[in-house]
Amino acid sequence: MIIRGGGEAHVFAMAMRTKFRGILVREGVLVQGPAGWAEFSPFWDYDPAACVPWLRAAREAAYDVWPTPVRERVPVNCTIPAVGPDQARAIVAGSAGCRTAKVKVAEPGQSEADDLARVEAVRDALGPDGRIRVDANGFWDVDTAVRMIGLLDKKAAGLEYAEQPCATVEDLARVRRQVDVPIAADESIRRAADPYRVARLGAADIAVLKVQPLGGVRAALRIAEQIGLPVVVSSALETSIGIAAGVALAAALPELPYACGLATVQMLTADVVAEPLLPVEGTLPVVRPAPHPDRLAAVAADEATRARWSERLAAVEGLA
Repeated sequence: MIIRGGGEAHVFAMAMRTKFRGILVREGVLVQGPAGWAEFSPFWDYDPAACVPWLRAAREAAYDVWPTPVRERVPVNCTIPAVGPDQARAIVAGSAGCRTAKVKVAEPGQSEADDLARVEAVRDALGPDGRIRVDANGFWDVDTAVRMIGLLDKKAAGLEYAEQPCATVEDLARVRRQVDVPIAADESIRRAADPYRVARLGAADIAVLKVQPLGGVRAALRIAEQIGLPVVVSSALETSIGIAAGVALAAALPELPYACGLATVQMLTADVVAEPLLPVEGTLPVVRPAPHPDRLAAVAADEATRARWSERLAAVEGLA
């Protein structure tokens, strides 16, 4: 399993409050190592080769000491899935002091009017001083991206940035040359053979870094040091065990000009720790949590799911 000679692997499965990234149930594996608890939770659209960095991140969490933090708390944004305006307002209202909102747009099956209404509702809920960023997950073409960023910028009364409006680095560069809103790259970094290409091609103003897909806290920190762009640390929809690794990365960055996308535990209906990593006054603490036995038991996956993850781990470990 993840930790040879380590503790028992715990496979979890927990429902999400709202469909996000096409899923309604979040699954993964938790295991304890000498340094603490680790999470391995790649989404099922990742093949075994693409899961190798996720395994490296888990091994790092289990065996290694994370970098020394330079701050005790990390500012975070709330995340607004592709929901209706009323639910978007409610999420902002219940976001525990978050003054930045990341709004999902370009959801397959929804209209541009849905995106505009959602962003307008978020602005109404945040008030004039809150910051709004949008994330299209690469679903727009260049022309649509340029047009929609302009429309959304007006509805938001100013966007902080637009994340991954198009799928390719070349298209990101084309969009960036045609809009005034800053462009952030996510998939073009974490799913790329060369994460620095976005900077070389002038395709982004901001780098979005996620610990698990990039191979761990220290691997992501190296990218942050070398990419030459301001960084936003974001989550991969982890439990508080995985979120703690993202907080560790954000806490170690010399500069942190943007709120981080790490307040996603509230998108799950359960968690594995007694005190979940949820925002207080718009920030998360720098901690290293451990699961509570009762919470861990409550989200234990069924036998078939455990078998699937055991097979998956074996396939990934064969490549690592």
